[in-house]
Amino acid sequence: MSKEITRNEKQQSAADDANERAVTPLIDVLEDEAGITLLADLPGVPRDQLELRVEGDALHIEGRVQPATPEGLEAIYAELRVPRYRRSFTLSRELDTARIDANLKDGVLTLRIPKQAHAQPRRIAVNAG
Repeated sequence: MSKEITRNEKQQSAADDANERAVTPLIDVLEDEAGITLLADLPGVPRDQLELRVEGDALHIEGRVQPATPEGLEAIYAELRVPRYRRSFTLSRELDTARIDANLKDGVLTLRIPKQAHAQPRRIAVNAG
């Protein structure tokens, strides 16, 4: 294989990465009186390759699977595409995005988003008299 072909393949690979399509992760959304919990399946995504951000009322989840490359070696050509996960949600204004709690364990991302204090149910005391 000539160096020119290898260089062209590397340039094409870099261009493919920039325009890479994303896999939509499967997500369960659970709600209780205090907030919502999202469970996202992100197999193979390490914590340092996971990006969570809130922009306005949108929650963005992005993660990249880290390829297993033996130490000291670099792939110059690979036919297996390493997936990128990407998903976005529009969040209710009742949710407190400043208090989101995130945990990644065994390929499952757990996000707990509590409701704002004014949106949570509360008991009203009744006085006798």
